[in-house]
Amino acid sequence: MKRDIHAEVTTAILAQLEKGTAPWRRSWSAADIGRPLRSCGTPYQGINTLVLWASAAVNGFTSDRWATFNQAKALGGKVRKGSKGTHVVYAQTYPKNVDGPNGETVEETRAVLRSYTVFNVDQIDGMPERFYAKRATVSAADRNARADAFLAATGATIHHSGARAFYGVKSDAITLPDPGAFDDMGAYYATAAHELIHWSATRVGRMERGSWPSFGSESYAFEELVAEIGAAYLCADLGLDSTVRADHADYMASWLKTLQGDKRAIFRAATAAQKAVAYLTGFEAQAAQAVAA
Repeated sequence: MKRDIHAEVTTAILAQLEKGTAPWRRSWSAADIGRPLRSCGTPYQGINTLVLWASAAVNGFTSDRWATFNQAKALGGKVRKGSKGTHVVYAQTYPKNVDGPNGETVEETRAVLRSYTVFNVDQIDGMPERFYAKRATVSAADRNARADAFLAATGATIHHSGARAFYGVKSDAITLPDPGAFDDMGAYYATAAHELIHWSATRVGRMERGSWPSFGSESYAFEELVAEIGAAYLCADLGLDSTVRADHADYMASWLKTLQGDKRAIFRAATAAQKAVAYLTGFEAQAAQAVAA
């Protein structure tokens, strides 16, 4: 029987949501607060970040490193007997001839989802020592300083007033409570990251300028899911907690409904979130280049 990768991934994410948790919520106390890393050290992106975070949470893995059976073997490691791997995905493209608008034959690039199996380093013995080392600890002051610089680099207008956090579509500005109103700075930055993902919506083509889905609609729930996942990606990249605001829990039921009704929704949300994060982190890279010049 042909595997349904979309259904498998969605089922795994749903299982955690139904327990009241979400794989994109990361705590600084966790060893894997950052992105999951390939054997070569590069971070996984998009849906694979969620898949591996979910697997780590379910299985209690403490390492952020992953490798295929053959990658581990090439590095001198040995996957423990009986270990169950985790499937990650990639899009394999291929050309396909189709009928064009004028009856001519044109070639289009199509994509099909494929998967391969990786193992957490907690399941592998004999890997080089660097694979078992924990990420270097960065002080809260340094993390906060980087987060402040990141927010400034985006150029987004951020006002501090009131007790609500929101992105104003008409004003194209973000409003946040004063930092002191949050439990800690981690919660402040995570909330700011969430609103920045909303701010990016028209800038990356996710929405048309001046438009916004109506509250309670499926489109609204999907945008909140994108913002929630995108904020977690940003926090991971900045080394911050992805602590969520209390009211984000109110969206849990709508996310469950969205994912239960569409096995591809989590893939679209993860892709949209990754695109938004790439756009936002691009400002940080530009600022760093300007300083170095």
